[in-house]
Amino acid sequence: MKIAVMAAAALGLIALLGVAHWYLWRRLVRDVSRPGGWYRRAGTVLAFLLPALMLLAAVGGRAFPLAVERWFAWPGYLWMAVGLYLLLALLAGEVLRPLLLRLHRGRTAATAPAATAAAPVTVPATPGTSAPPADEPQTGPAGPVRPAVEASRRLFVSRVVAGGAAAVAVGVVGNGTYGVLRGPRLKHVTVPLAKLPRAAHGYRIAVVSDIHLGPILGKAHTRRIVDTINAVQPDLVTVVGDLVDGTVPELGPAARPLADLRAEDGAYFVTGNHEYFSGAGPWVEFVRELGVHPLENDRVELPWFDLAGVNDIAGTAQGQGPDYGRALGDRDRARAAVLMAHQPVTIHDSVRHGVDLQLSGHTHGGQLWPGNHLAELANPTVAGLERYGDTQLYVTRGAGAWGPPVRVGAPSDITVVTLASLQT
Repeated sequence: MKIAVMAAAALGLIALLGVAHWYLWRRLVRDVSRPGGWYRRAGTVLAFLLPALMLLAAVGGRAFPLAVERWFAWPGYLWMAVGLYLLLALLAGEVLRPLLLRLHRGRTAATAPAATAAAPVTVPATPGTSAPPADEPQTGPAGPVRPAVEASRRLFVSRVVAGGAAAVAVGVVGNGTYGVLRGPRLKHVTVPLAKLPRAAHGYRIAVVSDIHLGPILGKAHTRRIVDTINAVQPDLVTVVGDLVDGTVPELGPAARPLADLRAEDGAYFVTGNHEYFSGAGPWVEFVRELGVHPLENDRVELPWFDLAGVNDIAGTAQGQGPDYGRALGDRDRARAAVLMAHQPVTIHDSVRHGVDLQLSGHTHGGQLWPGNHLAELANPTVAGLERYGDTQLYVTRGAGAWGPPVRVGAPSDITVVTLASLQT
């Protein structure tokens, strides 16, 4: 039954992609070109090639070695983003299209001499068609309008709308790609904790999540993140899941700069859902070798508070899911507790176990607008700091990107959480 549902969902998604690409081909290729020209032939080929590359990129990590995946990850994922914004821009253009046609007709009527406007226009017949009778002209705002004139107007408007949509999509995706490849920016948040001792006031935790090393983001990306964190000299570093999209043999060298993280109380790591797609066990051992301490449903008592970490809920199917009792069950509740948990949806378990602050990622802040609205349907908090009972939840947008190396309306970040004591 489950396989049948998954197959039906896959077929539905492919059908939806087919309809979307037919629409893109119609508006960007057919409506703006003459039959038989090189542009139409090339556009038709791309209308089949680009979605194929996109599908290969989406499934490539589980079907191909990383060295092979890199060849279609860039074009496939970038087209995923460009296609999305082309579709949105063209749909907006459907609203403008009738207005542009009306304006174009009005401008033609205002500039054309009256005699010319009223004069009959001869339309030569083309193979397979016949010219309209000269005594049966179409009527427009300025008088008789021939089909060829109206067709020319529609071609002009179609090219304006298509060109505008292409410019918007390329501009938006180009800017979003630059933002990812440039690296995450620092964000500062102050979080008051009632149980935090006065001596720990101003304690700083660097929170980084969703680095997503893979076929596009590699060692240079990790190095930028490590250098950014070390520059602020935090007291503690927390790596809150989704470090990789691949195996240790493939991506171990890309993750190796994590060994250079520097903080007085060390660096800690919990798994995200993508670790379980890539082999969580080997990655836990690898980051341990790098000097980053994994917290697998475990806790460490730091001088001023307890730091705990739970496995991601994706590990449940492998018998490695989150265990709050093991991580927090026997602790001294008079001490403040900070919990690393990749997905924000676990916040209600944190409330029940008396956690003061949960640090999460996973959402990417939506990554590609309007994806933030979809993320809101699945997560209690998409980005930022919110309170749930006596527990505060902070969700970082993450330092990398999954799929398209593009962010729109959800810039990547590394957050420095400064803890504030309420004790006098």
